[in-house]
Amino acid sequence: MSRYTITVTSSDSRSDPDAVIGYDPPLRTFFLQAFPDDTGDDLVLWLGTADREYETLDALRAAALAKVFDFMPLPDDLRAQLVSDHAQASGRPAHHGPLAALLRHLQSE
Repeated sequence: MSRYTITVTSSDSRSDPDAVIGYDPPLRTFFLQAFPDDTGDDLVLWLGTADREYETLDALRAAALAKVFDFMPLPDDLRAQLVSDHAQASGRPAHHGPLAALLRHLQSE
């Protein structure tokens, strides 16, 4: 799993300079985490928790924008690294074992 620190902004002019973006090979999705609550136990924004939820950075950004958050512009080198992370993991076989079945079951509920 790749993890990179970025700044995420919200429509009400808040920013989280410690937000995390990355690629999760087992879930085959890009993810974005930002704005922890006061306890640090929960996040206001957590995208990319389901199998193949965001297969492109553009899809991830569209989802963030729909929730009134943004993470653009990404530095060119970071964008390239995220695309590379995705490409390197693209050859991984899909998970078909019992844990994968449980995850699919939980996501369908």
